[in-house]
Amino acid sequence: MRFDRKLPVNSEYDVIGFGLNAVDHLVTIPRFPAFNTKTRLTEHQQMAGGQVSSAMVGTRRLGLRAAYVGKVGDDYEGKLLIDSLRDEGVECEHVLVAQGARTQSAVIIIEQFSGERTILWHHDDGTRIAPDEIGKEMIARGRVLHLDGFDTQAAIAAAGWAHDAGMSVTIDLDTAYRGIDELLPHVDFLITSQGLADELAGVMDEREALRTLHDRYGCYLVAMTQGARGALAFVEGEFIASPAFRPPVCRDTTGAGDAFRAGFIYGLVKGLTIEETLRAANAVAALQCRELGARAGLPTEDELLRFLARGDAG
Repeated sequence: MRFDRKLPVNSEYDVIGFGLNAVDHLVTIPRFPAFNTKTRLTEHQQMAGGQVSSAMVGTRRLGLRAAYVGKVGDDYEGKLLIDSLRDEGVECEHVLVAQGARTQSAVIIIEQFSGERTILWHHDDGTRIAPDEIGKEMIARGRVLHLDGFDTQAAIAAAGWAHDAGMSVTIDLDTAYRGIDELLPHVDFLITSQGLADELAGVMDEREALRTLHDRYGCYLVAMTQGARGALAFVEGEFIASPAFRPPVCRDTTGAGDAFRAGFIYGLVKGLTIEETLRAANAVAALQCRELGARAGLPTEDELLRFLARGDAG
């Protein structure tokens, strides 16, 4: 099935990301500890991460032209994050710096046995973005706008400018933020977790949840990621199930969702079918699990195509 969406052809960038960034402290332990015990960690690293900023790195590694718009604190972590984006070739001219604020940070506890992780995070309200802090010139430069909805009112403004410019709008939604009901009607491609889809829809059946979200918000495509099962999408009255891939090795699931969105945007920009796009997104997510952190395992386009050719679906 083909996407019923035409993207601008002469844009400066393939994708503009507007949303969260973070610096992650990754702590690896053999097994997750019981309450009130001591556990010796086996590894500790500090790495750049964040929902939308990592997705932009993912699209850049896949060969797309990517720019990021967000806000960091005026601290070491903020500089680390901006430098990490520039090093990957992501344009960050419009990243805002909040004086006296701290860049979002997270402690990510990774269980070595399974590769699963638990995240503890902190966000300084000084790095929130109001609608009057961004402008059309920051957003209307791409073919696709990718959001997370955290700064909801600013995201609504950004989505409006994107649509005025003929861009498609994707969203990586992991929390039911206040005002999200106002934003989602401005989204073309809604991708969320199964748990959040059920919560937003108010039903426990996965297919009914997707159908409900589609009918309520009018998004062209609504999809849920399902971990080891892959992903399920509802588009043009049809359900499309796309199985997951087995990672070459699963060291850490951090950033797998961000990677899925990067793969989805890649397929959308490259003109793949919806089925091919979901397959590519699942493959990028699987490859990301090869390494520690939200970005280290993100593949190049050549790596992705070789992996897809092998076809190790779970």
